[in-house]
Amino acid sequence: MRRRSRASSKPTKARSRKAKTPKAARHSNSSVAGRQTEVARLARELREAQEQQAATAEVLKIISASRTELEPVLEVVAKSAARFCEADDVTIFELDEQYLHTAAHWGVVPQEIGVRFPCVRGQVSGRAVLERKPMHVIDLQAEAEEFPEGSAFARRFGHRTIAAVPLLREGMAVGAIVLRRPEVTPFTNRQITLLETFAAQAVIAIENTRLLNELRQSLQQQTATADVLKTISRSTFDLQTVLNTLVQSAAQLCRADRSAIRLAKDGLYYNVASHGFSPEHKARMEREAVNVDRGSIVGRVVLDAKSVHLADSQADPNPELVNRSKSGNTRTLLGVPLQRGGTPIGVLLLQRTFVQPFTDKEIALAETFADQAVIAIENVRLFEAEQQRTCCASSARRPASWSPYSNPCWQTQLGFAKPSSDSCIDTIAIPGR
Repeated sequence: MRRRSRASSKPTKARSRKAKTPKAARHSNSSVAGRQTEVARLARELREAQEQQAATAEVLKIISASRTELEPVLEVVAKSAARFCEADDVTIFELDEQYLHTAAHWGVVPQEIGVRFPCVRGQVSGRAVLERKPMHVIDLQAEAEEFPEGSAFARRFGHRTIAAVPLLREGMAVGAIVLRRPEVTPFTNRQITLLETFAAQAVIAIENTRLLNELRQSLQQQTATADVLKTISRSTFDLQTVLNTLVQSAAQLCRADRSAIRLAKDGLYYNVASHGFSPEHKARMEREAVNVDRGSIVGRVVLDAKSVHLADSQADPNPELVNRSKSGNTRTLLGVPLQRGGTPIGVLLLQRTFVQPFTDKEIALAETFADQAVIAIENVRLFEAEQQRTCCASSARRPASWSPYSNPCWQTQLGFAKPSSDSCIDTIAIPGR
């Protein structure tokens, strides 16, 4: 029995050894497969990092070569973000006052460059800007309560997952970059982080362009101001030339479609200079004087004795002003007083045919042009007063053949009234009135 027992135990040990061999092999195979998987993962991450570095280098190269042209740079940023973040649609928005406008786009969701919409919390992009932090919504169509405007837009165009990162400059949001997918597929943390890198590149491009544009605008404003002052100094007796130059420069530098100056006479305000209006509209303006009431922006400027800015004049509660705006195809309005001694003597008007509020800089610039108009008018008034004093002092010794119309102070120009008698005048008149 003992021999059988020992004999029987030997096969048992042999079987045990045979059973252990496949287990060791499996462990070895598993270890090799794990190493291969790890190598593949590292290789993939290395390849992705190299591609991302190449994309970053490409964008920075374009930024350095296109400092004055923002659109091509942002287009490259949008395309790169779509590729490396695996998004079907990318949009870059810029912040303008309280509005976001589309600066660049790539993808399937219909977007029109330059389209503006209010920057509100109900939009994912708007909330990213307002809260200055990334936003990631797994299914925007299901978030109607949290993002009402964004959810409605998503249902309209069919996208679901969305991620937005603010464009930050010195801690202040200047826009946002947005990723979209048509299916419910969340973006990874790596993709959100990468999107922040693309956002930083967009900010560099925007900042470069902004600084250069501000420098260019400053030079343009200085040149325009110098031209107006030069015109004033050379045209002391030709106010019409000065005012024509003023309205044209104000429209161009303040990005207005139309501009005009109205001056006061006998409690009414008459058009004396304009730019950008059709001949028919200009003729109508010259025929019709404006009363001082709240039914016109001219009246409001005079009554308030300060600048009046209407973002959308066709949405004003005053029906008379709305009717005026509709008949003139006007939306955004700016009125600036021409004041002498704190009293309005005229109004500079700037108009846009679409809703786009004037910026603080544009309003300040318009007020500078209004001040220059007052200087020109004051020069004419002082010249008028001196000529009046001279002609009145010499009237006692004038020859029999003398005519009041031979004296320069009676020359018919803007700022001078041709009298109906020999009496001297001291008022600024309106041409044709």
